[in-house]
Amino acid sequence: MIKKRNSKTTILIIIFSLSLNLFAEKRNEVSYLRGPYNYDFFYRNNESYDMSSAIHFAHGYQHDILEKTPLSRHQPVDDETYAKYLDYLYNPPKTEPTMEYFGPYIARSMWQLYRAIDWTHMHHEQTYDIMSYQKIPWPDKKEWTDRSVRYYLDKFDIPRSIAPLDITMRRAGVMMKPYTTYFRNNYPKSNNYFYFAHWWHPIAYEAQMIGGNDSQQVAALTDVDKLGKTIVVNDPPLRMLLSREVMPRYSRMSPESGNIFDNLHMLHGIAYDILAYEGWTIEEKKKELYRVINAMAYHPGDEKYVRKFQLPHPDVDPRVYEPWMKTVEGDMNRMMREMMMEMMPLMMDVNSMSAQMHQKAMDQFMLKLTPGIQEGEFEGSISDAMKKVMPNMKMDEKSMSPGATPQKMIDAMLQGWHEKYGNLPDVEPIDMQNEPSLPPKQENRE
Repeated sequence: MIKKRNSKTTILIIIFSLSLNLFAEKRNEVSYLRGPYNYDFFYRNNESYDMSSAIHFAHGYQHDILEKTPLSRHQPVDDETYAKYLDYLYNPPKTEPTMEYFGPYIARSMWQLYRAIDWTHMHHEQTYDIMSYQKIPWPDKKEWTDRSVRYYLDKFDIPRSIAPLDITMRRAGVMMKPYTTYFRNNYPKSNNYFYFAHWWHPIAYEAQMIGGNDSQQVAALTDVDKLGKTIVVNDPPLRMLLSREVMPRYSRMSPESGNIFDNLHMLHGIAYDILAYEGWTIEEKKKELYRVINAMAYHPGDEKYVRKFQLPHPDVDPRVYEPWMKTVEGDMNRMMREMMMEMMPLMMDVNSMSAQMHQKAMDQFMLKLTPGIQEGEFEGSISDAMKKVMPNMKMDEKSMSPGATPQKMIDAMLQGWHEKYGNLPDVEPIDMQNEPSLPPKQENRE
């Protein structure tokens, strides 16, 4: 009898284990690349390291908050969460947390998201370390950074693309999905904290680029950290700033890293939109999020696009918070407008569309891109707003379902990019032969 029970128990355990394997995701990890520079940013620029740690706490924490919070409670939860983020900013963790530590629920349900984020945060740490480490001569910084990029792309199966966001955002095809802009519209304080965070990350690299290897780098980073904590976090950008806008020198030195970081920062926003949306189950959200992760990952051939971007502010001083950094207008939303216009002929007969309807549609579009709910703005996603303005809009509803790829829209957007920017000259590399000396701080042109 005991033997029979044991054999039955064994069979049940085997069946249970096999069923788990159908849904389980491998949790194999890869360590950072060994090098003499490791942890130099932590020791030499510890206040800046702490800023990064506080920001990454917020990124991990936000996932679980969105999935487990009813949308009806978005305002009080947004207030509470934002207060917690400020507390961590001024009282930061002393080491870099992984996403799993502060967002355990999503870690169990959407593990690939955290792998993609943590692997790219590792690249953040490595590249800050390389720029910080004084024993790497200034002319060799690019070679060591390129080594780190190669490791990032080759040693793990989930790197972000080295192509500009202009390409990967079109590849993702999220614009007309039912969740887009849910996070920024319903959780504006938390959203804008991340816009502050995505100002700080590239600005920190640019501070290193103008400071050189000596103590001037520390001075530049100290100025940036003070600016962030006293000014920017309280008056944050109203859009996601791109690397090309606020770290033009570093983007010329390592456009691969700049594009990787833009693609990660956009993935954060898309993930938050998906998790905030209440129309899908957790499994449906997972299908859609994994589709986006793959679309914005590195694809063979992305190399040819690496330098296909322009520098709107090539001489920016990272120690100055310029007026253009604060506005809804900028490269990110210029890109979003282009994508909407590229898709429009698939949804409407643009020749029969009145000028008044077109203007109303674009007005609503810009309201949706603005954090919070503005006067006159329709509730819901961009797609919801467009349907109200253009009731005859044609949509392939099947392609808008979770995990489905809206291929026609993607093809139209990529064709639009190639027509506008396919012949754009590559952005010029930066001369790293001469170590910079910290210039006088520019005047704020407000």
